[in-house]
Amino acid sequence: MSGAATIGGSDRPASSSQQPEEMPPIAPRLLTDLLDHAVEHHGKWPAVDFMGRQWTYAEIGDLARKAARGLQDLGVTKGTRVGLCLPNTHYYVVCYFAILRIGGVVVNFNPLYTEREMAHLVEDSGAEVMITSDLSLSLPKVAPLVGTFNLKRVVVCPFADGLPSMKRRAFLLFKRRDIAHEPHDLRYVRFTDLIARDADLDPVERKPDDLAVLQYTGGTTGVPKGAMLTHANLAANSAQMIAHVGHMPDRQERTLGVLPLFHVFALTTVLNYSVDTAAEMILLPRFEMKSFLATARRTKPTQFFGVPTLYTALNHQDLHGEFDSVRVCISGGAPLPLEVRKAFEDRTGVRVVEGYGLSEASPIITCNPLEGVVKDNSCGPAFPGTAIEVRDPDEPTRLCKQGEKGEVCARGPQVMLGYWNRPEESARTFIYGALRTGDIGYLDEDGYLFLVDRIKDMILCGGYNVYPRIIEEAIYEHPMVAEAAVIGVPDEYRGQSPKAFVTLHEGGVLSEEELLDFLGERLSKIEMPSAIEFRDTLPKTMVGKLSKKDLAAEEAARGEAGQAT
Repeated sequence: MSGAATIGGSDRPASSSQQPEEMPPIAPRLLTDLLDHAVEHHGKWPAVDFMGRQWTYAEIGDLARKAARGLQDLGVTKGTRVGLCLPNTHYYVVCYFAILRIGGVVVNFNPLYTEREMAHLVEDSGAEVMITSDLSLSLPKVAPLVGTFNLKRVVVCPFADGLPSMKRRAFLLFKRRDIAHEPHDLRYVRFTDLIARDADLDPVERKPDDLAVLQYTGGTTGVPKGAMLTHANLAANSAQMIAHVGHMPDRQERTLGVLPLFHVFALTTVLNYSVDTAAEMILLPRFEMKSFLATARRTKPTQFFGVPTLYTALNHQDLHGEFDSVRVCISGGAPLPLEVRKAFEDRTGVRVVEGYGLSEASPIITCNPLEGVVKDNSCGPAFPGTAIEVRDPDEPTRLCKQGEKGEVCARGPQVMLGYWNRPEESARTFIYGALRTGDIGYLDEDGYLFLVDRIKDMILCGGYNVYPRIIEEAIYEHPMVAEAAVIGVPDEYRGQSPKAFVTLHEGGVLSEEELLDFLGERLSKIEMPSAIEFRDTLPKTMVGKLSKKDLAAEEAARGEAGQAT
């Protein structure tokens, strides 16, 4: 596969790594096997609840089969990259499995991306088909890309058609401005037309090692690149979830899914793992507190997976038993502050355990146990079937001793093939076959991982990866700007947020409000700087590079001075 790294031997001594938790070998599976098993054994069980409308596993399986036929009619064959640019709806679940059923490759798109960001992913992935909603949030940004690069066709999924009848009428009446209309163009196909032909599929030879998903991530450079995740990778992480959480086949779990399915944490926990266990997925298209709490009261979920900002927001709400039925509660996507975890547990009586992972590992590699010892500020021991190593960041061939800080590396069946069309970066991301995470941490005497720093320049903003380079490039487009540097600063709600430091050309005049207005057309909301500081000069290294390290130190000192006063 293009971009895959060569996996070599290992030099790890047992004393300096956390060996895999004992579990039977994970048999490679196709992701569609998960849905097939659920349909065969639990076809009458509810599979998706979207705003009160339900579909059974049999219905989801049937829709996925018809959508797969429609995609083949559009020219999708084995290896064709198909973009999914959808909020959490039944459409995502159906189209995800439809693409995989015929050997296609899912390329996840965040509907909040700017047109420029979408264009980069379309070009880099070579996506030929895009599946999106008719919401003004995304369709107008997709439309200009049709006919550019390799993008030939767009499947439009009417958002209102997925709602219960009363809510559908209300949405069409009161939310008309949120709906965009696709051009009268044969390159556009409505979802109802996609599934109209009920015919057998053209046979496609597939195997678990086939590429299933291109999950874009920024890595160390800030330039998004596609982590190549196979069927076997993603199915293995689901199997590891089952081993970690436990599963009772005769009882249906209910997963509250507000995390976006295009995010790899939700892709595994809310979608793949739920389907693997025939759980009901309670999907919400976005996080809105009133709707979220009402949905939790109505559906009584037993499983909840969230990012720290969700737990922070919930800690400021009056709760009335919304989490009384929850038995599995896991936080991921960003470090979970200890005070946030304890406050949530005190208020709900529900234990929250923190896990850790990255897109390149499907994504989970460690997690605290649901029962047993949870260590404060630790992201837990190795996930079942996973080995964690800590290596000297300056000499990565050397394994660190217990308690010694170094770069966290991982081995396991969930680890990606490599980066799409980037063989050199793929090779740099592996050391003796172990995935280099770019994070600094250490293992204690019990094999629990503690993260202490980040090598990557990435900013973790509410569970999303925000890349300073993208923000800096947008700032540099303003003609008044001479220099710009962006760093992550502490944010009480989102964990971190981007702050920009800017110098202007001589004689230039520019206000923070003007620059923010300028950036609003170029960046998504999550990427917008929380503050812009204009300076006469910016600190530089001895070789003349802008020194983000000095800026971060200044911000830290400023924060400490503020706390002292």
